[in-house]
Amino acid sequence: MAIANILKTYLQQQEIEYRLIIHPHSSSSMETAEMAHVPGDALAKGVLLKDEESFLLVVLPSDYYIELDILCELLKQKVELASESEVELLFPDCEVGAVPPIGFAYAVQTIWDHTSSLGRQDKIYFESGDHQHLVCITGKQFHELMTSAERREFSYHI
Repeated sequence: MAIANILKTYLQQQEIEYRLIIHPHSSSSMETAEMAHVPGDALAKGVLLKDEESFLLVVLPSDYYIELDILCELLKQKVELASESEVELLFPDCEVGAVPPIGFAYAVQTIWDHTSSLGRQDKIYFESGDHQHLVCITGKQFHELMTSAERREFSYHI
């Protein structure tokens, strides 16, 4: 698949120039960074969470962990990881575990940890929708894609 159709269409609509990076199959974001030879702090990962009524895509670098208690406190509601079937439902053209961090392409509310290293990178990499390709864009383009995302501090470096 190279790049998910919904993501590709969204990037074209937003006039975002990108290139694809091929890497060996990987099963985690840290492994992806290693296999693709990109810095872990420049690889944006998307994690789908849910509350009782809706979904939320959180975006952070691959070498960061979500502090779920802090995020719940900031949001003033309890959130938890979405199930694989829920991920498949919201990201139908993506492999499970290869969700792009561009929630707006899939009409999913998005929040990103703007204090993390993602806010300071010249290049940002992220899943294309499968486990063998990354999208590479400039840091400026990433900021443009995240303009409507809520910005909070909810993660820590591992």
